[in-house]
Amino acid sequence: MRILLIHQYFLEKDDPGGSRFNEMTKVWIKEGHEVTVLCGMLNYVTGKIPDKYQGLKFHKSNYEENLEVLRCFVSANYNVSFLGRLWAYFSFVFSSIWAGLFKIKGKHDVILVTSPPLFVGITGYCLSLFKRIPFIFEIRDLWPESAIDTGVITNKWIIKFAFWFEKFVYRKAAMINVLTPAFREKLLTEKSVPKEKVFFIPNAADFSLSDALLNSFDVDQFRKDHDLEGKFVITYVGAHGVANHLEQLLDAAEKIEDPEILFLLVGDGMEKKRLQKAASDRQLQNVRFIKSVPKNDVFKYILASDVGASVLKKVDTFKTIYSNKTFDYMACKKPVLLLIDGVSRELVNSAQCGVYAEPENIAQITSAIEEMKLHAEKYKLLGVNGYNYAKEKFDREVLAKNYIDYISKCS
Repeated sequence: MRILLIHQYFLEKDDPGGSRFNEMTKVWIKEGHEVTVLCGMLNYVTGKIPDKYQGLKFHKSNYEENLEVLRCFVSANYNVSFLGRLWAYFSFVFSSIWAGLFKIKGKHDVILVTSPPLFVGITGYCLSLFKRIPFIFEIRDLWPESAIDTGVITNKWIIKFAFWFEKFVYRKAAMINVLTPAFREKLLTEKSVPKEKVFFIPNAADFSLSDALLNSFDVDQFRKDHDLEGKFVITYVGAHGVANHLEQLLDAAEKIEDPEILFLLVGDGMEKKRLQKAASDRQLQNVRFIKSVPKNDVFKYILASDVGASVLKKVDTFKTIYSNKTFDYMACKKPVLLLIDGVSRELVNSAQCGVYAEPENIAQITSAIEEMKLHAEKYKLLGVNGYNYAKEKFDREVLAKNYIDYISKCS
């Protein structure tokens, strides 16, 4: 089968960030399928266009055997302002439609579009129309609700258009994949999407990296090299953006008096400089910021930690999502400090793999952290629970094969 994947945020090799489709496509290729990816040039962690793409409108590369990646122009104003971000979304729509029509060769069997941003659905629909092949729409996050709740979109006309287009793309898609049960429930009960159109392939744990490191990685040496000896390390890995609201970790760090407790914030994003300044202004000695690192190194930081933190802003929309990083912590046998309510809380409770504290409730957060340190051996066992639960229900290789079974029904 030949699949055309439209994914604005598809990672470069060894880029940090959510690697769902970087890993999925590896499994598909191994199974004998061919994949072409239309994606953006902009690095969404740094907000910059890499030097190798400067001045280019398109760049084609053979990412792996039978995996061709065509990067398309995206405005570098993504993190500058609301209008800059909006133009970044639509500049990709225009460039990816052009690339899909004139820059890729051969016939594909199906188009797979993954959102957010919602507007990539325009590319999917247009190419589906011109190429006369079906498209599948995947919802990684409820848009436009999450963009409205976090203040990314405030213009009433843009909001009105987004809700109209959301209904349009759901109607035109041959099938819709949702990443959480809450998404499915919302589509069926509030969006009037037919039940037979919706399927469920969630985020997953990447055991290919964690299992290799669990058998070979020298945790003690890594902790010594990074001045982590004698510390109870709480690590957050991922984007430092408005939605993540990492300020609440700084607030907790300020309240905690135990000098052995250390927060590691690994990653980048539009809020990072402000957070670094806030930590400096507050003279927080128990918070360290680590620059974005390749996925393999991300797992090393997790393995060298005592707890993994999953953090989001306290808004109702985020009650419907699974956090990518939670699966990374589970794959590394680390207990989860969860500051996200809803289905993520249900997941951690079902797996018995961590502790929930109400987002932005600093008293609860600090109490949970102190409890996890006081009973560290008990919580190590919860980390093992998470690993076993993820192995059974969220193995990425198994889910990738299930995904192909659904895709095959559309081709």
